[in-house]
Amino acid sequence: MNLDLNSRSGLPDDLRFLLERYPREQWMTHANLGQMAQFWLQRHKMFRELGGALHDATHRFREGAIPAPEFQQWFAPRLQFFLQQLNEHHHIEDFHYFPIFRAAEVRLLTGFEVLEKDHEILHAGIMQSVESANEFLKNLQADKDRLRSAADAYADVNDRLLKQMLRHLDDEEDLIVPLILDRSEEKLGVG
Repeated sequence: MNLDLNSRSGLPDDLRFLLERYPREQWMTHANLGQMAQFWLQRHKMFRELGGALHDATHRFREGAIPAPEFQQWFAPRLQFFLQQLNEHHHIEDFHYFPIFRAAEVRLLTGFEVLEKDHEILHAGIMQSVESANEFLKNLQADKDRLRSAADAYADVNDRLLKQMLRHLDDEEDLIVPLILDRSEEKLGVG
């Protein structure tokens, strides 16, 4: 199975053995879903919601539904917050949580290697998003053709990043939450 972020549609069966034991429908009511896991899932929800809001606002602007000054005022601080928080979130996972989870269940090592590779791809996407967003914002007052070109370029980069992020978040949750439910935050040392 191809595990590349841009082509996979989920994790392979050999990494889903805990997910089969602890399906998503059970997560929120499971006794081992502690405060750390709840906070982590809330962060993922925030990334999904804010990413969707940025996507929607960009597309509404491109359709002429939002004037440039209003769009810029709303868009710029939210995009900056979104990208900074996503990058910081991945650093915390890579250097704090993933080593703990990796040591707890060796059968999931490949899964954590995949997630770390995802973070590298997402980081590159974040950098591309910053560059294209800056070009887009710089051209908000430009002629119609230059603005359209910059808006289209940003939208393409952003849409790709959001698609990658959504796939990654789903797979990350499918790997980590069942492990937490199986072992508990206390036993894993993350609670």
